[in-house]
This record gives sequence, structure tokens and C-alpha cells, in this order.
Amino acid sequence: MGAMGNIGLQLVTILLQLFVYILMLRFLLQLSRADFYNPVTQSVVKATNPLVAPLQGILRPLGRFDIATLAAAFIVVSLALVAIGALFGGMLPIGFIALTALGTMLDSIINIYFFALIAMIILSWVAPQANHPGAILVHQLVDPIMKPVRKVIPSIGMLDLSPIFVFIALNLIGSLVSQTLPTIGMLRSVFG
Repeated sequence: MGAMGNIGLQLVTILLQLFVYILMLRFLLQLSRADFYNPVTQSVVKATNPLVAPLQGILRPLGRFDIATLAAAFIVVSLALVAIGALFGGMLPIGFIALTALGTMLDSIINIYFFALIAMIILSWVAPQANHPGAILVHQLVDPIMKPVRKVIPSIGMLDLSPIFVFIALNLIGSLVSQTLPTIGMLRSVFG
């Protein structure tokens, strides 16, 4: 494969990874019961509806778990892996594809929470009372994972230490995923 082919492959994989992140963000927004009428949420839903809406007719949500969005992300990653395998002259094993798709989805969720926590911390310093739709959405997204930790680790004066423990937990889960599913490392080299 020539230089242009490598650039094209990297561009396609970046776009696919971005779409998987948007799908996982949609899943997390529904899971955290974020405001559906928030303009950011509406944009995420609009961007993912072409793939998710047809699946929602088949796969109904289980409570707050949007199975159709998870299935859409699984399909996108699986098809990308099949295409990459075909591009390099072979068919990847089905088990490899399934585990890598699941690992990629979980990795995306961990990264979304990681960056949302960073955004939440920055917002608490520079605009603690921000009412921008993006700021509100960040808090709605992060609150479900922060509340249980805040119950155990109370604030010390005005200093909230709970994000540190959530970062540690996310890193441990991410390490566990990488060690349990070694395909994540390979996928990061392809999708990264």
C-alpha cells in the first residue's frame, strides 16, 4: 500500500473512531438521563440517527440502556475491522472482531468520561455557575459516576477530591480492558 493509501486509511479510521465516540456519547447521554432538548444532545442524536433510528425499530431500549446505539457502534467497528482485514489480504477471525469491537466501545466510554471529567474540573475553576448548554451537559454526563464517589469521599473545604479517585478508577478499568483484550493495543495502532 502506497503513501496515499496509508493516508486514506488513517483518514477513514479517524472518521470511524470519531463516529464511534459520538455513538458512545449518545449512549452515555441517555444512560445519564441528560436533557434531551439540550442543543448539544440534539446534535449528537441528529448525527447518529441515520444509523441508530432503523435499529431502534428492532432493538428496544432496556430502561436507560439504548441497545440500538450499542449495536450501531458494534456494527461500525466490526465492519471497519472486516474492511481493514480485507485491505491487508485476509479475513480476521470473528471472535477477534467481536472482542475488539466491544473493547473499542468500552475504551471509547472510558475516554469520554476522562475528557468530560477534565472539562468538569476546568469549568469548576473558570466558570462554576456556567449555564452554557455544553457545560450543563458535561455536568449531567459526569454526575452519575461522581455521586457515589462523593458520598464516600466528602469535600475538604472547597476542595473536591472525588475526581482524583474517579480518574484512578477509570485508569484501572482502562488497564484491565487493555490487558484482558490485547486487541485494543493493536486497534489503537490502526485507529489511533
